[in-house]
Amino acid sequence: MARAGERIGNHMSSTSVTRVLAAATLAAASLVAGTAAAATPVGFGPQMRFGHGSGTSFSGGNWGGYVSFGSFTTATASWTEPAVTCNSSNDLFAPWVGIDGDGSSSVEQTGVATDCSSGHAVYQGWYEMYPAAPVYYSNPVSAGDHFTATVTRSGTSYKLDLTDTTKGWTKTITKSANAKHSSAEAIIESPTDSYPTISGGKVSFTGVKFDGKSLASTSPQGLDADDRGSYTWSPGSIGSDGQSFSLTRH
Repeated sequence: MARAGERIGNHMSSTSVTRVLAAATLAAASLVAGTAAAATPVGFGPQMRFGHGSGTSFSGGNWGGYVSFGSFTTATASWTEPAVTCNSSNDLFAPWVGIDGDGSSSVEQTGVATDCSSGHAVYQGWYEMYPAAPVYYSNPVSAGDHFTATVTRSGTSYKLDLTDTTKGWTKTITKSANAKHSSAEAIIESPTDSYPTISGGKVSFTGVKFDGKSLASTSPQGLDADDRGSYTWSPGSIGSDGQSFSLTRH
Protein backbone atom coordinates (compact mmCIF):
# COMPACT_ATOMS: atom_id res chain seq x y z
CA MET A 1 0.00 0.00 0.00
CA ALA A 2 1.22 3.47 -0.66
CA ARG A 3 0.30 7.04 -0.22
CA ALA A 4 -0.28 8.23 -3.74
CA GLY A 5 3.68 7.84 -3.78
CA GLU A 6 5.00 5.23 -1.28
CA ARG A 7 5.00 1.49 -0.79
CA ILE A 8 3.82 -1.32 1.67
CA GLY A 9 4.64 -4.98 1.37
CA ASN A 10 6.53 -8.27 1.86
CA HIS A 11 7.30 -10.07 5.11
CA MET A 12 11.05 -10.73 5.27
CA SER A 13 11.27 -11.91 8.84
CA SER A 14 15.02 -12.46 8.68
CA THR A 15 15.74 -8.88 7.66
CA SER A 16 15.96 -5.99 10.11
CA VAL A 17 15.38 -2.67 8.35
CA THR A 18 15.63 0.77 9.97
CA ARG A 19 12.87 3.29 9.49
CA VAL A 20 15.33 5.61 7.78
CA LEU A 21 15.85 3.04 5.04
CA ALA A 22 12.12 2.38 4.81
CA ALA A 23 11.39 6.09 4.50
CA ALA A 24 13.98 6.45 1.75
CA THR A 25 12.44 3.56 -0.14
CA LEU A 26 8.96 4.98 0.22
CA ALA A 27 10.03 8.41 -0.93
CA ALA A 28 11.27 6.91 -4.18
CA ALA A 29 7.79 5.79 -5.24
CA SER A 30 5.91 8.05 -7.67
CA LEU A 31 2.26 8.81 -8.44
CA VAL A 32 0.54 6.80 -11.14
CA ALA A 33 -1.65 9.03 -13.28
CA GLY A 34 -5.01 8.29 -14.88
CA THR A 35 -6.97 6.17 -12.42
CA ALA A 36 -4.57 7.20 -9.65
CA ALA A 37 -5.51 9.91 -7.19
CA ALA A 38 -4.08 13.39 -7.48
CA ALA A 39 -1.99 13.20 -4.30
CA THR A 40 1.50 11.72 -4.40
CA PRO A 41 1.14 7.98 -3.53
CA VAL A 42 3.16 5.99 -0.99
CA GLY A 43 3.93 2.38 -1.86
CA PHE A 44 3.23 -0.85 -0.02
CA GLY A 45 5.36 -3.97 -0.41
CA PRO A 46 7.46 -6.52 1.56
CA GLN A 47 7.14 -7.04 5.31
CA MET A 48 9.99 -5.35 7.18
CA ARG A 49 11.07 -5.08 10.78
CA PHE A 50 11.55 -1.58 12.13
CA GLY A 51 14.44 -0.61 14.42
CA HIS A 52 14.11 2.39 16.75
CA GLY A 53 17.33 3.69 18.24
CA SER A 54 20.85 2.31 18.28
CA GLY A 55 20.97 -1.33 19.26
CA THR A 56 17.19 -1.65 19.62
CA SER A 57 14.59 -3.43 17.56
CA PHE A 58 10.89 -2.84 18.12
CA SER A 59 8.83 -6.02 18.05
CA GLY A 60 6.60 -4.87 15.20
CA GLY A 61 7.12 -4.37 11.48
CA ASN A 62 5.11 -2.80 8.70
CA TRP A 63 2.64 -5.73 8.51
CA GLY A 64 0.03 -6.66 11.10
CA GLY A 65 -2.40 -9.56 10.68
CA TYR A 66 -2.10 -13.18 9.59
CA VAL A 67 0.05 -14.82 6.94
CA SER A 68 0.04 -18.45 5.79
CA PHE A 69 2.92 -20.02 3.90
CA GLY A 70 2.57 -22.00 0.69
CA SER A 71 1.89 -21.70 -3.03
CA PHE A 72 -1.67 -20.37 -2.80
CA THR A 73 -3.78 -19.51 -5.83
CA THR A 74 -6.47 -17.41 -4.10
CA ALA A 75 -6.68 -15.10 -1.11
CA THR A 76 -9.86 -13.31 -0.07
CA ALA A 77 -11.15 -11.31 2.93
CA SER A 78 -13.66 -8.63 3.85
CA TRP A 79 -13.63 -5.67 6.24
CA THR A 80 -15.49 -2.45 7.10
CA GLU A 81 -13.35 0.60 6.45
CA PRO A 82 -12.81 2.32 9.82
CA ALA A 83 -13.22 6.04 10.48
CA VAL A 84 -9.99 7.74 11.60
CA THR A 85 -8.66 10.93 13.14
CA CYS A 86 -5.41 12.15 11.60
CA ASN A 87 -2.64 12.90 14.11
CA SER A 88 -0.07 14.08 11.56
CA SER A 89 0.40 14.40 7.80
CA ASN A 90 2.64 11.31 8.03
CA ASP A 91 -0.25 9.01 9.03
CA LEU A 92 -0.97 6.33 6.44
CA PHE A 93 -2.34 2.81 6.63
CA ALA A 94 -4.24 0.22 4.63
CA PRO A 95 -6.09 -3.05 5.16
CA TRP A 96 -5.31 -5.34 2.22
CA VAL A 97 -5.33 -8.90 0.92
CA GLY A 98 -2.52 -10.43 -1.08
CA ILE A 99 -0.34 -13.27 -2.28
CA ASP A 100 3.43 -13.37 -1.72
CA GLY A 101 5.55 -10.98 0.34
CA ASP A 102 6.61 -13.11 3.28
CA GLY A 103 9.90 -14.63 2.23
CA SER A 104 9.73 -13.20 -1.29
CA SER A 105 10.51 -9.89 -2.98
CA SER A 106 7.16 -9.57 -4.76
CA VAL A 107 3.60 -8.93 -3.56
CA GLU A 108 0.31 -8.96 -5.46
CA GLN A 109 -2.11 -7.00 -3.28
CA THR A 110 -5.27 -4.88 -3.22
CA GLY A 111 -7.05 -2.90 -0.50
CA VAL A 112 -7.96 0.57 0.73
CA ALA A 113 -5.49 3.24 1.83
CA THR A 114 -6.25 5.96 4.38
CA ASP A 115 -3.89 8.89 3.73
CA CYS A 116 -3.49 11.95 5.99
CA SER A 117 -0.87 13.80 3.91
CA SER A 118 -3.40 16.49 2.96
CA GLY A 119 -4.23 17.18 6.62
CA HIS A 120 -7.41 15.11 6.62
CA ALA A 121 -8.26 11.48 5.93
CA VAL A 122 -8.52 10.52 2.25
CA TYR A 123 -9.75 6.99 1.46
CA GLN A 124 -8.66 5.35 -1.79
CA GLY A 125 -8.94 1.87 -3.25
CA TRP A 126 -5.70 0.62 -4.80
CA TYR A 127 -3.77 -2.35 -6.09
CA GLU A 128 -0.08 -3.03 -6.30
CA MET A 129 2.07 -5.56 -8.11
CA TYR A 130 5.16 -4.90 -5.99
CA PRO A 131 7.89 -3.93 -6.90
CA ALA A 132 5.86 -1.91 -9.42
CA ALA A 133 4.32 1.29 -8.02
CA PRO A 134 0.80 1.24 -6.55
CA VAL A 135 -2.17 2.33 -8.66
CA TYR A 136 -5.04 4.20 -7.01
CA TYR A 137 -8.68 4.15 -8.06
CA SER A 138 -10.86 7.26 -8.42
CA ASN A 139 -13.99 5.46 -7.17
CA PRO A 140 -15.53 7.09 -4.07
CA VAL A 141 -14.70 5.53 -0.69
CA SER A 142 -16.04 6.52 2.74
CA ALA A 143 -15.48 5.35 6.28
CA GLY A 144 -18.04 2.67 7.07
CA ASP A 145 -17.99 1.15 3.58
CA HIS A 146 -17.83 -2.65 3.48
CA PHE A 147 -15.13 -4.15 1.23
CA THR A 148 -14.25 -7.55 -0.15
CA ALA A 149 -10.84 -8.07 -1.78
CA THR A 150 -9.65 -11.12 -3.69
CA VAL A 151 -6.37 -11.97 -5.41
CA THR A 152 -6.44 -14.96 -7.79
CA ARG A 153 -3.41 -16.53 -9.46
CA SER A 154 -3.44 -18.68 -12.57
CA GLY A 155 0.08 -19.50 -13.68
CA THR A 156 1.78 -16.12 -14.10
CA SER A 157 -1.52 -14.22 -14.38
CA TYR A 158 -3.01 -12.39 -11.37
CA LYS A 159 -6.55 -11.05 -11.08
CA LEU A 160 -7.07 -8.46 -8.35
CA ASP A 161 -10.67 -7.69 -7.39
CA LEU A 162 -11.78 -4.95 -4.98
CA THR A 163 -15.49 -4.47 -4.27
CA ASP A 164 -17.16 -1.70 -2.26
CA THR A 165 -20.42 -3.49 -1.48
CA THR A 166 -21.79 -0.37 0.24
CA LYS A 167 -21.39 1.94 -2.76
CA GLY A 168 -21.83 -0.83 -5.31
CA TRP A 169 -18.63 -0.64 -7.34
CA THR A 170 -16.01 -3.23 -8.27
CA LYS A 171 -12.56 -2.79 -9.81
CA THR A 172 -10.89 -5.77 -11.48
CA ILE A 173 -7.33 -5.72 -12.78
CA THR A 174 -5.43 -8.59 -14.43
CA LYS A 175 -1.64 -8.46 -14.55
CA SER A 176 1.21 -10.86 -15.29
CA ALA A 177 4.20 -11.48 -13.04
CA ASN A 178 6.85 -14.08 -12.33
CA ALA A 179 6.46 -14.43 -8.57
CA LYS A 180 7.53 -16.93 -5.93
CA HIS A 181 4.04 -17.75 -4.55
CA SER A 182 5.44 -17.99 -1.05
CA SER A 183 2.46 -16.92 1.06
CA ALA A 184 -1.06 -15.50 1.35
CA GLU A 185 -2.16 -12.86 3.84
CA ALA A 186 -4.77 -10.48 5.26
CA ILE A 187 -2.89 -7.46 6.58
CA ILE A 188 -2.93 -3.88 7.83
CA GLU A 189 0.18 -1.91 6.92
CA SER A 190 1.73 1.51 7.36
CA PRO A 191 4.78 2.12 5.16
CA THR A 192 5.42 5.32 7.16
CA ASP A 193 5.26 3.52 10.53
CA SER A 194 2.57 6.03 11.54
CA TYR A 195 -1.13 5.23 12.07
CA PRO A 196 -4.01 7.66 12.54
CA THR A 197 -6.31 7.18 15.52
CA ILE A 198 -8.76 4.49 14.42
CA SER A 199 -12.33 4.71 15.70
CA GLY A 200 -13.15 1.85 18.04
CA GLY A 201 -9.46 1.01 18.36
CA LYS A 202 -9.54 -2.00 16.08
CA VAL A 203 -9.58 -3.22 12.49
CA SER A 204 -11.50 -6.43 11.81
CA PHE A 205 -11.32 -8.93 8.94
CA THR A 206 -14.02 -11.48 8.12
CA GLY A 207 -14.37 -14.24 5.54
CA VAL A 208 -10.61 -14.80 5.33
CA LYS A 209 -9.92 -17.76 3.05
CA PHE A 210 -6.86 -18.98 1.20
CA ASP A 211 -7.51 -21.43 -1.65
CA GLY A 212 -11.10 -21.60 -0.42
CA LYS A 213 -10.00 -22.89 2.99
CA SER A 214 -10.67 -21.05 6.22
CA LEU A 215 -7.75 -19.04 7.60
CA ALA A 216 -7.51 -21.26 10.68
CA SER A 217 -7.00 -24.38 8.57
CA THR A 218 -3.96 -22.98 6.69
CA SER A 219 -1.49 -22.87 9.62
CA PRO A 220 -1.45 -19.05 9.86
CA GLN A 221 1.21 -17.01 11.64
CA GLY A 222 0.30 -13.78 13.46
CA LEU A 223 2.27 -10.59 12.78
CA ASP A 224 2.51 -7.42 14.88
CA ALA A 225 2.59 -3.98 13.23
CA ASP A 226 4.73 -1.19 14.66
CA ASP A 227 3.01 2.13 15.46
CA ARG A 228 5.70 4.84 15.88
CA GLY A 229 7.90 2.56 17.96
CA SER A 230 5.69 3.12 21.01
CA TYR A 231 2.63 0.99 20.26
CA THR A 232 1.82 -2.24 18.47
CA TRP A 233 -1.14 -3.42 16.41
CA SER A 234 -1.56 -7.12 17.20
CA PRO A 235 -3.96 -9.70 15.76
CA GLY A 236 -6.26 -11.40 18.24
CA SER A 237 -7.20 -15.05 18.14
CA ILE A 238 -9.04 -16.34 15.10
CA GLY A 239 -12.80 -16.53 15.60
CA SER A 240 -14.78 -19.73 16.05
CA ASP A 241 -15.73 -19.56 12.36
CA GLY A 242 -12.05 -19.95 11.48
CA GLN A 243 -12.28 -16.96 9.15
CA SER A 244 -12.28 -13.78 11.25
CA PHE A 245 -9.94 -11.79 13.49
CA SER A 246 -9.38 -8.26 14.77
CA LEU A 247 -6.23 -6.20 15.29
CA THR A 248 -6.03 -3.89 18.32
CA ARG A 249 -3.51 -1.25 19.38
CA HIS A 250 -1.66 -1.62 22.68
